[in-house]
Amino acid sequence: MGELDGKVAIVTGAGQGLGRAHALTLAREGAAVVVNDVHEANVRATAADIEAGGGRALASTESVASWAAMEALVATTVATFGDLHIVVNNAGFLRDHMSFAMTEEEWDSVVAVHLKGHFCLSRHAAVWWRERSKEGVTAPRRIINTTSEAGMFGSAGQANYAPAKGGIVSLTWVLARELARYGVTVNAIAPRARTPMTEGTMAWSSGPIEEGWYRYDPVNVSEVVVWLASDRTSDVTGQVFVTVGGDIERVRPFEIAAAAHTEGPWTPAGLDAARAELFGGQPAEPPPAGLTH
Repeated sequence: MGELDGKVAIVTGAGQGLGRAHALTLAREGAAVVVNDVHEANVRATAADIEAGGGRALASTESVASWAAMEALVATTVATFGDLHIVVNNAGFLRDHMSFAMTEEEWDSVVAVHLKGHFCLSRHAAVWWRERSKEGVTAPRRIINTTSEAGMFGSAGQANYAPAKGGIVSLTWVLARELARYGVTVNAIAPRARTPMTEGTMAWSSGPIEEGWYRYDPVNVSEVVVWLASDRTSDVTGQVFVTVGGDIERVRPFEIAAAAHTEGPWTPAGLDAARAELFGGQPAEPPPAGLTH
């Protein structure tokens, strides 16, 4: 018995890296998997590996940034496998540059794939789930989004990627609130893993890969995806988890750090005088980035 026996999942960006690991792991746990990636050779290789292991797979090369293509993908999934239970929004790529060197195309393409791509597939899945709910068909449904530490803390050189990933956090909260009545949970992960996208970008994604258990193996993140996709987490929604290796951290949403009050309107001088209340001696600069361990 697998954790996901009888489930049907769509995994985007599943041709390599995290998406491929997610697709293979979900299939291992019993899910039929629609493997989506714009790189045809990669996506077909992932689908073939699932089938070679006795699983069920369907290859898809449509762009997640296409509204019509994602609508069609949901319809094709249901026609092929009979239902849809799990959406893993993972597709993405990098076009890093400092803001003053970034092109319009680099901005548009990254935001389209990451943020719009998350919404397109989630929206069309939600339409299907809402209609089934109206018909009295209830089943646990799951959306697992992919954000980033860059999206939560800001990252120099990623004026396209970081806001898109930050928007995914807000989108996760919105969808969690809107879709709860239909039995849908919506959560997000901020993974740290060594993949073709991260190769060489950080010290931990460079150099030889350790033998044995490897902290930055994408499969470590995929186990968290399985947990969020399973029936074990019907009471977990609207959450954001940073995950790397054997560590997982639940991120607290934005909160009020300090407050000041005045009777009547503020003045610049009055606000300057309220610095101690607002900052409490802390530096007025961007928050520190990264994990606490």
